[in-house]
Amino acid sequence: VQLQASGGGLVQAGGSLRLSCAASGRTFGGYAMGWFRQVPGKEREFVAAISRSGGTTYYADSVKGRFTISRDNAKNTVYLQMNSLKPEDTAVYYCAAGGISVRDYEYPYWGQGTLVTVSS
Repeated sequence: VQLQASGGGLVQAGGSLRLSCAASGRTFGGYAMGWFRQVPGKEREFVAAISRSGGTTYYADSVKGRFTISRDNAKNTVYLQMNSLKPEDTAVYYCAAGGISVRDYEYPYWGQGTLVTVSS
C-alpha cells in the first residue's frame, strides 16, 4: 500500500489543522493506521493509531483530548484532527499502515510526511 500525507502547514498556537493520509490499493481496510511525528534530531514519536474498522483508537498522552484520529475506508483515507495546537506539536507528521501499535517498527508502510509548524 502507498500512502500520501497532506494537510500540514503553519498555524498559531491554539489553532487547528486536519491531516489526511490517502492510501492506494484495495487493501486499505486490512490495515490498522497510525500517525507518528518527528522533530529533527529526535526519535520518531507515536501520536495516534486506529484499528482496521475504526472502532479502537489509541493516543499518546501528549495529544489525548486534543487530537482525534479517524478513517474512512470507503475513501481509503485516515485523518488526524488536531485542535488546541501547541508549539511543541511542531514536527513532521507521518502516517503509517500495519498492525495497530504504538511502536513504529510494527508499521511496514509509511507516507512521506507533512510538516506542521505551530507558532507561539
